[in-house]
Formats: sequence, C-alpha cells, structure tokens
Amino acid sequence: MKKIYISLMLMLGLGLLSSCDMDKKPYGSLDETSAVQNLKDLERFRNGVYTGLRGMNSGAWITYQDIQMDQFHGLVNNGNRVGTFSNGLFTSSDGDIESMFASCYSRIATANYLIEKAGDMAQSDTYTKEESAAIERYKAEGHFLRAYCYFFLADHFSQPYAKVDASKEGTGAMLVTKYNPTGDVEAYPSRSSLEATYALIESDLEAAYNGLKVYESTDPSNVVPNATYLSSYAVAAMQARVALVKGNYEVAYAKATEVINSKVYTLATIQDYPSMWVKDESNEIIMRSFMSKQEGLASTGSAYTASTNETTADYIPTFATLKSCSRDGDVRFDTYFKLWNLDIEGSKYSAFVFLKYPGNPALRTTENNNYVNMPKLFRLSEQYLIAAEAGANIPGAEANKYLNELRANRIENYQTVNYNNDIILNEIKAERECELLGEGFRMSDLRRWGLGFERYGSHDENTALDNVIVAAGREMKYLSTDYRFTWPIPKTEMDSNPNLEGQQNPGY
Repeated sequence: MKKIYISLMLMLGLGLLSSCDMDKKPYGSLDETSAVQNLKDLERFRNGVYTGLRGMNSGAWITYQDIQMDQFHGLVNNGNRVGTFSNGLFTSSDGDIESMFASCYSRIATANYLIEKAGDMAQSDTYTKEESAAIERYKAEGHFLRAYCYFFLADHFSQPYAKVDASKEGTGAMLVTKYNPTGDVEAYPSRSSLEATYALIESDLEAAYNGLKVYESTDPSNVVPNATYLSSYAVAAMQARVALVKGNYEVAYAKATEVINSKVYTLATIQDYPSMWVKDESNEIIMRSFMSKQEGLASTGSAYTASTNETTADYIPTFATLKSCSRDGDVRFDTYFKLWNLDIEGSKYSAFVFLKYPGNPALRTTENNNYVNMPKLFRLSEQYLIAAEAGANIPGAEANKYLNELRANRIENYQTVNYNNDIILNEIKAERECELLGEGFRMSDLRRWGLGFERYGSHDENTALDNVIVAAGREMKYLSTDYRFTWPIPKTEMDSNPNLEGQQNPGY
C-alpha cells in the first residue's frame, strides 16, 4: 500500500469522486485556480460529497470495526481476511487503518475547497435567487462532509470524550479548515484538543442544518424518505448521534425527537422490515446513498458471506449475538440470520450466517449475488434509540415511550413495558445490540458506555463449530480500559509530521 503523508492528505485527491472498498486512490491535486470556475463546475464538484459519504458507509468502513468487537467469530478458512482486527493484532503500521485515516483527510480537503469556492460565489450578485440558493446548499453539504469526517476521526482515533481531559491539546484531531496544499512540514498541524474537535464538528453541522433549512424553504422536494441527498433532517439525525457520543443528552434528545416528530419518516412495520434490507427502500430510511450496477460498488455483505453458492463464510455471529435477537416473534432474527451448510476444511457444518446485507438484486452485475446494498446513512430506528437513551438520562423525558414504540414495530404481539431507571438503560443497550447489528455502531457504543467485552466462545447452536473458529479470536477479551478501543495514529503520519511528536494514542 502506498504511504500517504499529511502533505498529500491536505491535497485534493483526483480519486475523490469515485470510491472502492478501501478507497485506494490515485494521488494528485486539482489546480485550485481552475477546478471550479462557475456554478456548473461547483455542482459537479459537489458530487464528491456524496461519493465520499457512500464510501464511508460501506465495505471496510462498516465491517472492520464491528468484526473487531464481540459479535462475530472468524472461521479457520477465511484466509485471515480482517484477521488483525478480529484477533486484536493491528498496530500503527496497519495499512487499512492508514487508508481510512488518509481518506478522511482527503475528503476534508474536498470539503474545505467546496466551502471556500461556494463562499466566494455567494458574495457575487450575478446569480439568480435559485442559483444563490443552490450555492448555499452546496456549501452546507461541504460543512456536513467535513463534520462527518472529523466525527469519524474523533470516534475512532481519539479516546472517548468522557474518558479523557477533552481540553488537553493532543487529544483530538489535526484540524484543517482551509484548502492549502503544502510540502512545508513545519506547517503541518499538530493534534488539537478533543474539545476543539467537537466544537468544529458541532459548528459545521449547525452551518449545514441552517443552510439546508433555508434551501428547503424554497425547494422541499428532498425532505422525503429514501433521500439520496442531504436534508435538514439528515443533519439533525447526525447532530443527535454526535451529541449522544459526546454525552450531551439534552441536545441528543431534542434532535432525535425533532426527526421523529416531523412525521416525514415512519418505522418499518414487522411485515416490511425484511424487504428494507433487500430492496433498500423504506419509509424509515432518512437517507441512503445512490448506487447503480454500472459503478464499481463496495460490498458490505461479502465480509461475512464469502461465496455466492451459500457454502462459505468468513465470519459468523457468535451464539450470544444470535441470542440477542432471539426474542419470540422478533422479525430481526429471520431477517439477519440464515442457516447455511458451510464447507470448512473438507467437512460440512450447519451454521447461521449474517445476512443483513443480502444483496439488492437491482445492483447485481452478473447472475451471481455480489452482496451489494445501498448504504443507509440514517434510519429512524436509530433516532428512537437515541431518544430513549438520552431520555433515560434526563428527568421527566419519555425514554420508555421510544423504546416501546420501536419494539412494537419489531416484535410480534409485543406488550408495552415501562421500565424504571435501574433497568431501562440495560434494555436500551440490548436493543441497540440487536437493531444496529453490523451497521458499524458497536465499537462506538462500548466506548461510550465504558464497557469491555469477552466474546462468547461456544456455539451452543452447533457445538461442532467450536472446532473451526479461529482460536486467537475465539474468546477475545477487552477490558473497558483496553487501548485498542482507540485506533492508532498511523505510523506514516507520526514519521512525516514533526508536530505530532508525543501525540500518539496510548498503547501504540
């Protein structure tokens, strides 16, 4: 893998307008004096926002962090794919971590350039009212992309907000808000405080929210379920997610309930829930990424299902994971898990495989299933869970209401239960474990809750599987203080940027 230094990350990668599973891009930069000369140029350039978001919500970006945690076991015939994550052996030299880190900064450069150019155009009086509104929309989208990237960095490459002195320099991300490619190593940024990182994220999201609200006042056509472009409600959903991770429960609750109470989106019914994962369409999807089979698409499902003939898999759910969705009448068990007859080292094994990403037939390029589905960036169920968790931490809030409404749309004949404060948080945690399984939330959740884990080592559903689980990761255990809950700053960055000296994350 090519080494990517901060000077290249601050440049604008030509490959940003397309994406693949690990975002291995050609390097170079657009000529900032000629790349965007008019509104049409700006409109085309802004497509990088959406290819960037699509890439960060599919493939390795989602699967690696989940496979690192407690919900999946590697099978011995998986060729060690994602093995360093599953077995807890990754280091600061890991190429996959380096690639995601570098891609975040490459996209931040895209956002910075878009914000700058849109800002310049907004000062001109040569545009019509509609054109000026479009410019403000594109600028808002740039702010959202930058916030999204910095949040990924904060939630993976910095320690949890509540577990560190957030005001201390060197705990956050390297903040770059101007497009300014340079080879001068003395100009490379050091790590900011985590407090400053979150302040930028929140400021950018507020700018995105306000900009899109203004645009929607004249053109509300994108405020619909299954939107492929950002809306103010998608931004509000992101604001709720960020606030929950930070521990700002009042904002998390207000933003999540704003989305819920809009009535623009409704939870999928028990009958419709399975088809949402196949067809990528539901009234509960706030935003999904556009995909077509003419493009090179990243598969999220193939990390678990390694074949098209239902005989091999790389990772299977642990028995504890199966049990987390096994409540009587829970539609999610049959939606997520299918019983396959696997070929493993010359023998047959009956095993449940994870099929939350079963492959959308409309995205197949051949007769074979490529396990490609459209990324669902925001779903209403997450907002219900945020409202419930945040509400459980706010006196007088309706935490039980949101937990019960979600469960009523997932579990047949569900009977409402009102939990007291001693119990409800555990119920919410259990609900997130099932509802958001395999969507890239588990690592963030355990970090936020201050919980460690130990993978359940036995497959009680078929004990023969115990013999074909990768031994190194079978009973993987992290204490709540395990340094691997925070990913390392890539060694290439530490080596190339003298201003990062002494700012590597603990344990690396």
